[in-house]
Amino acid sequence: MTPSAGQPTISVVVVSRRRPEALKRALVGISQLRYPAFEVVVVADTAGLAAAKDLPFGDQLKTVEYETPNISAARNRGIAHAAGEVVAFMDDDAVPETGWLHHLAAPFAKPEVAAAGGYVRGRNGISFQWRAQSVDGTGAGLPLAFTGDDPVVLTPDGQRAIKTEGTNMAFRREVLAELGGFDPAFHYYLDETDLNLRLAAAGHKTAIVPRAEVHHGYAENRQRTAARVPRDLSEIGASKAVFLRKHCSDGQRDTVWTAFCRAQRRRLLAHMVAGHIMPGDVRRLMRGLQQGYAEGLSRALGQMPELTRAAEGFAPLEVKIGPQVVIFGRFWRKKTLLREAKDAVQDGKSPSVFIFSRTGLFHSVRFDPAGFWVQRGGLFGRSERRQTLFRIGGFGARLRQEFQRVAAQRLLSETLLPKRLQTKQQAQKRSRT
Repeated sequence: MTPSAGQPTISVVVVSRRRPEALKRALVGISQLRYPAFEVVVVADTAGLAAAKDLPFGDQLKTVEYETPNISAARNRGIAHAAGEVVAFMDDDAVPETGWLHHLAAPFAKPEVAAAGGYVRGRNGISFQWRAQSVDGTGAGLPLAFTGDDPVVLTPDGQRAIKTEGTNMAFRREVLAELGGFDPAFHYYLDETDLNLRLAAAGHKTAIVPRAEVHHGYAENRQRTAARVPRDLSEIGASKAVFLRKHCSDGQRDTVWTAFCRAQRRRLLAHMVAGHIMPGDVRRLMRGLQQGYAEGLSRALGQMPELTRAAEGFAPLEVKIGPQVVIFGRFWRKKTLLREAKDAVQDGKSPSVFIFSRTGLFHSVRFDPAGFWVQRGGLFGRSERRQTLFRIGGFGARLRQEFQRVAAQRLLSETLLPKRLQTKQQAQKRSRT
C-alpha cells in the first residue's frame, strides 16, 4: 500500500533482550496496525530474533542481532536499518492500539514537526501510565494538561523540553541523523530525555498525540522484577551522572543528585514496608546507585554514530488485515467468546472482545497473544478510574459506552455494533447503504 498525501513512510523499531515471548506478543500487535506503509526493525538477542522469525510474517521483518545491554546503542542500530521518513519506537513489553501509527503519523504532515509522542496505558489497560510532560536540565518533569483528543504541537521555551516516552514516540529520520540518534553513554534510563533536550536546543517542535495509545506492561528485566521492584540501580545512577554532566549547571548538580538519592531511598523503603525487599537490599541497592553515579562521571560523552540511510531500502510489512469485528457477551460465556475470537483471528479478522459479569468489578483490557483485544469487568464496575464506584445500567448501554471509549484509538466503526446500539445518525446511514 502507498501512503496518501501527508502520510509518511514509517519504520517501527523494537529493541528486545531476554524477553522473546513478550517480543512475539508485541510484534503480533504491530502486525495488526492499520497504516498504509510501515516496516518493522527488530533489534534483539539471539533468542528474540529466533522468536520473531518464527512468526508467520517473520521473514518480512528487518532483524538486527545485538547482545549488549545498551538501549541507546541498540536503538541506533535500529535507526541505521530504518528507511522510513519517520522512525517510531516501542518497547518489547508493549502493544499498540490498532490506530497507533495512524494517529502518531498525523502531526508529521506539518513540516515543522520533528517529533511526536502518544499516551501510554498501564498494566490494567485502563489507567494512564503516561500522558504528557515537559522536562528540564535536572531531569525534573512537569505534567502538561490538555483538553480534548486532538494533537497539540508544542515549541520548547528554551528552559524546558517536551518529553516523549520511550515506548511510544516517533521522530523524523533526518532529524535523528542530524543529532546523531541516541547517546550510547545512556545504557539504560534517561536516553530519550537526553534526546528531547537536544531536540529542544535545536529549536525543533514536538507534537503530543493523545489518541496514539500504547499499552505497556513493565515486564521484568535485569534492572527490575515483574512487580517493578528494583534489582540493581547502578545503571540508573550512571545515566543520571551522564545526564547531569550534559544538561545541568555545575552549581546545581550536587543538590539535584542528593534529592534524587533521597527519592530513590524513599522508593526502596516503600518496597521494604510492602515486604518486597529486605533492609539489606535497601543498603545494597543504594550502594549500587552511588557506584553507578561514580562510573557515569567518567563515561565518554557525545560519541554519536553516523546514521546513514539504510542500504536495503524500505521493506513494508505486507500482512493481509481483514475486517475488525466486535464479540461480546456475559461472563458465563467467556470460554465460548474467547474461542470465537481465536477463530475470527484464524479467518483473518481483528476482534475486540467485551465480556461483562453482573458485578461491580473494575475493568481491565489486554491484548491476547493470539491476536485480539479483550476487555473484562463488571457490568456495574468502573473502567476509567475517575468514574463513580458503582454504575447502574443495562448490558447494551455498557457495551456501547466501552466501545466508544476505545473506538477512536482502535479505528473501530460504529457499524460494528448491533443496529439497536448505534446512534440514530449512524443507523440511518447504514440503512441507506
